[in-house]
Amino acid sequence: QVQLVESGGGLVQAGGSLRLSCAASGNIFSINVMGWYRQAPGNQRELVATITSGRRTNYPDSVKGRFTISRDNAKNTMYLQMNSLKAEDTAVYYCYAQGSYYRGTYFVTGEDFWGQGTQVTVSS
Repeated sequence: QVQLVESGGGLVQAGGSLRLSCAASGNIFSINVMGWYRQAPGNQRELVATITSGRRTNYPDSVKGRFTISRDNAKNTMYLQMNSLKAEDTAVYYCYAQGSYYRGTYFVTGEDFWGQGTQVTVSS
């Protein structure tokens, strides 16, 4: 009952910038944690960034200082600002959310939600 839709992916030159968006919709009760993951061909899916409802963020060293995650709680939308892009950033980027949603007259909690992904290609 919760859908995540990514947008903003595309082709960009190395050193350029790109801004990804993830919109959550459906019978949402609350979204506690949101994040971005990415997966390149032949590689495992890896964490890019996470952000809590209180806007506490976490980044791996591979993107720290270059990427910035943010969220608009009122709109249930998350963003990923990517600067100084490198060829190794090329991957499909997936939106992730953890929270609760309504089901009838009650709700389900502690669920994980995933988007379908958006392609980011960085040319060197």
